[in-house]
Amino acid sequence: MVEAIQVVSGVLALIAAAGSLVIVIAGVIGGRSPLVAAIARIASRHRAELTLAVAVVATLGSLYFSEVAGYVPCRLCWFQRIAMYPVAVIALVGLVRHDRAARWYVLPLAMAGAGVSSYHSMIEQGWLSDSASCSLVGPSCADVWFRTFGFMTLALMALAGFVSIIVLNTISIDSIDPDQP
Repeated sequence: MVEAIQVVSGVLALIAAAGSLVIVIAGVIGGRSPLVAAIARIASRHRAELTLAVAVVATLGSLYFSEVAGYVPCRLCWFQRIAMYPVAVIALVGLVRHDRAARWYVLPLAMAGAGVSSYHSMIEQGWLSDSASCSLVGPSCADVWFRTFGFMTLALMALAGFVSIIVLNTISIDSIDPDQP
């Protein structure tokens, strides 16, 4: 069961990353590709729902891996959780209240989380060495519980979630296709 959840989580992270890439491409090429512009318009119109979905899936995934699978979070994992969990709550409140400004409260948390996730991913990949502060409490930040598809770690999944939240909450329909209502 744990391995199946790892694969599903990896697939969801790849979908989030691919969706973010499509939206960024749409912002660069504008309305020149009707398919890309249509996908970006849908993402822009449903930013609150998609932000909530990404944050809730990331939150539930992290809780599953620590509480059910028994993967003890390292110090950087905790910092990523500190950034992601409030995003889920803010996104829910913003959606319920139809508060379009909620995205501005989500963005700083997602950006901080993306920074921590990037740093954590570089440690996991061996590009940076584990700092002494990582091993003060809990496991080393260099410990990797699993690599789905040979490269997708928990930190990289978190990074995909944070990046997708950032992209979803910075896009504008006008910048993608100015002729659309």
